[in-house]
Amino acid sequence: MRGRLALLLAAILAHSAAAADTLKIASPQRGSWEGAIPELGQQQGIFKKHGLDLDILYTSGGGETLQAVVSGAVDIGLSAGTSGVFGAFAKGAPLRIVGASSTGSAETFWYVLAKSPIKSMREAHDVTIAYSTTGASTHIAVMSFIREYGLKAKPVATGNPTATVTQVMTGQVDIGWAVAPFQLDAVDKGEVRFLARAADIAALRAQTIRVQITNAKTLAERRDAIVRYLAAYRETLDWMYAAPEAIQRYIAFSGFSEAAVRLMLRDFIPKESLQVDAIKGIKEATDDSIQFKFLTAPLTDEQLKELIQIPRS
Repeated sequence: MRGRLALLLAAILAHSAAAADTLKIASPQRGSWEGAIPELGQQQGIFKKHGLDLDILYTSGGGETLQAVVSGAVDIGLSAGTSGVFGAFAKGAPLRIVGASSTGSAETFWYVLAKSPIKSMREAHDVTIAYSTTGASTHIAVMSFIREYGLKAKPVATGNPTATVTQVMTGQVDIGWAVAPFQLDAVDKGEVRFLARAADIAALRAQTIRVQITNAKTLAERRDAIVRYLAAYRETLDWMYAAPEAIQRYIAFSGFSEAAVRLMLRDFIPKESLQVDAIKGIKEATDDSIQFKFLTAPLTDEQLKELIQIPRS
């Protein structure tokens, strides 16, 4: 009898494992709070509850994420720069926006070495300013700084925050970029000095600057899995902002200090900035996309309807 029960239990478990759908996820900046949502949700068993296993790949920025989705190498890309997505779609890339990733730009900031003579971003003339990858939200922000402040500065793609730190410390770039909580400990220790954040540009404060994307073919063929993914993503986000153990889980995953993490949550990343269900500031994002030559003309209403398809459960 016990043997039969054991066999039955094994069969049930095997069926459950087989029934789970695997989604390949491209997530930005390993260690970031935003990029950790799939990882922490998977650790907590939330995605499994929705019948999903996640295979998570970490990229160096929105441009790299966009390429992975266009090629079909991943099913969903988190945190792709909105302007980069608009531009790629206008050129025929088979992209669909299935959710927002970040709205408001408060979490991304720029810094200099403590000994730097640069005191504010408005003084950043004849220097190099870092961004992650072409088409990423950091790229748009840097070009917005140059436009708004009339700067004579050179944007430089430096990859992820860790790679950027090295380039700042070795003098390869004058102004580095980071996303909280990266570099907050260094700011606290006086090793680097906070210079500006993307939200200093008024036009970026109301924009969804990063979006979640999939390939049109993937959405057509795997819509049910993507609906379940978004439901699990929302549930994970609720848990991350409500459960004390979520912070400790994130600290263990990221390696950041508790002080830096709590500062991040208090001053940089409110929960509402990570909302999924609305792409905000489309007009402002379109204007930026045209000015910075990601678009030659605004997307039509029909194109936007085709591009933005946030599945509802």
